[in-house]
Amino acid sequence: MIYHEFKELKLSSLGFGTMRLPLIPGGGEQDIDQETLDRMVDCAIAGGVNYFDTAYPYHGGCSELAIGKSLARYPRESFYLADKFPGHQIVKGVKKLDPETIFEEQLKKCGVEYFDFYLLHNINEHSMSYYGNPENKYLDYFLEQKANGRIKHLGFSCHSAADGLEQFLQMCGDKMEFCQIQLNYLDWTLQNAKKKCEILKAHGLPVWVMEPVRGGRLAKLDDETEAAMRAARPDESTPAWAFRWLQTVPQPTMVLSGMTNLAQMQDNINTFSEEKPLSGDELSIVYGAAEKLAKFVPCTGCRYCMPCPAGVNIPENFQLWNQTAKTQNGASAWRPWHVNFGEEDKAKNCVRCGRCVPLCPQGIPIPDDLARAQAELDAIPKP
Repeated sequence: MIYHEFKELKLSSLGFGTMRLPLIPGGGEQDIDQETLDRMVDCAIAGGVNYFDTAYPYHGGCSELAIGKSLARYPRESFYLADKFPGHQIVKGVKKLDPETIFEEQLKKCGVEYFDFYLLHNINEHSMSYYGNPENKYLDYFLEQKANGRIKHLGFSCHSAADGLEQFLQMCGDKMEFCQIQLNYLDWTLQNAKKKCEILKAHGLPVWVMEPVRGGRLAKLDDETEAAMRAARPDESTPAWAFRWLQTVPQPTMVLSGMTNLAQMQDNINTFSEEKPLSGDELSIVYGAAEKLAKFVPCTGCRYCMPCPAGVNIPENFQLWNQTAKTQNGASAWRPWHVNFGEEDKAKNCVRCGRCVPLCPQGIPIPDDLARAQAELDAIPKP
């Protein structure tokens, strides 16, 4: 395992993100397969992984419980645990968030007395003002917990545009120790992640990476690209290329991967056993893939937009729409859309309330794109 130094700590370069944990067959997002998760955690720790990341909304609030239960089998000092305050949910208008209530709940659910790393979750143009306003005292509370030793290191995750990132750093950057951004070879240009890295470097903040495989989008590419990858590196998987690309970017201290099964864990541990950055010709392959992918809806399936008040399954509509773009003729999507997809889940039920728009980390104009998805999927001819 490759390790990077962060202050007095030695962190595994691969971290286990718990947004996409294994589920019991036939279950919903809260029905985590604890037995499989335990095996994955065992494999991670045996492979040198010492950083585990969760968040308040993951798996409908059950991620914290599941990873806490799994890690409780190990000495507390043998791993680093990160959690997040869901400040981005303030803009939903669903409920008022009390930082003390949530923080105490998180400690209890995870079964720990402190968090090694704690993040302000999903800072964006809609939520950053809550932290910048001294009357809210959100940030004051977490700084107090840090002073009391219940938070060892305080940082934030950010889906904002580069200008928004700079704005937040001007307001609160002197109180932050690290920043977690979406960084991969598609978003290097698509979401201007290159500029975000430059901003963080200027502020002296180390980079934590989320969505290195773009929610699985970079794990399965078109046949031509994958053939080129196999020819160049026969022994490496398609996802490994996304991680190798990150090894060409000199900043990341931590790379979080939301692994769902043991095979993914084993493959990633193997990838992070040594550094093998991409050559110039290999970079051309991934950037060529990025050009092809840029036409898709940039949905990662994070489900921050859910539940939809109108019952639309937003991520599944976008996933199927992207599938038609990948196959170009849409044939493989005809039956899933016209036969298997529930009418109540379809994009046509969107009432354009706009609730989902500020919640989307990718900045997708969801109501507009749902309308386009419905029209194009309806138009798929029967094969």
